[in-house]
Amino acid sequence: MIHEYPENFARFYDLIYHQQRDGVDNEFFYNEINKTKGKILEVGVGTGRLFMNALQQGADIYGLDISQSMIDILYKKLNKDQFKRVSLQNIIDFTFEFKFDLIIAPFRVIMHLLEKDEQIKAINNVYAHLNEYGKFIFDAFVPDLNQLINGIDNYVDFEGEYDSGKKLKRTVFTKPDLINQLIHITFLLEWNENNEIKCQEWKFPLRFFFRYELEHLVERSKFKKYKIYGDYKGNTLNQQSKEFILVCQK
Repeated sequence: MIHEYPENFARFYDLIYHQQRDGVDNEFFYNEINKTKGKILEVGVGTGRLFMNALQQGADIYGLDISQSMIDILYKKLNKDQFKRVSLQNIIDFTFEFKFDLIIAPFRVIMHLLEKDEQIKAINNVYAHLNEYGKFIFDAFVPDLNQLINGIDNYVDFEGEYDSGKKLKRTVFTKPDLINQLIHITFLLEWNENNEIKCQEWKFPLRFFFRYELEHLVERSKFKKYKIYGDYKGNTLNQQSKEFILVCQK
């Protein structure tokens, strides 16, 4: 399933997620990138939250995304001779003429794959694009059982200014589908522009996973070695874990 970011959601993405995610996962992924001597691929590169810093630090990094609106934002940050590093492709069937030592799919990329066959195809496609001993790292959140039962209603997860005197607010609503293991998410953006209040709504599903389901998924793939962690510091899973971090090795 393709989730194209609406234009205004791409427009405000950096403002919202630099606040929400910087300091959460970026140090973990930068450490993995810095340890890698060969080529690196970021799946779900988006507007380049991780990609740009890695590239500026000298990493031989490439990126792909399924959303043209997000890539268009990233292009504005790149010199034209670097455009070749970014492509509009899907994790399920992307192709390159070369292989990578590290492939990362940060910030819930795998959760956008709703069907089992999509998930297996994606993981095996990653496997095929790794050099020997290459690594694939992806994450998913540990489901909050209270939210799975009750959902989220009218929760403001961002409120600030996108320009001097110009306010932006994002409100989140979720509706769980327990049988199909889906969370139906609605984001509502509200901002003031040209002396009027503008709004845009975006609805999409996310697939949630449980621990052993993720382990069985990887074990069904071509990967034979993997580890699963409970946070971005490399700690083992425990009752307080909020994240599944899977590190798969070819």
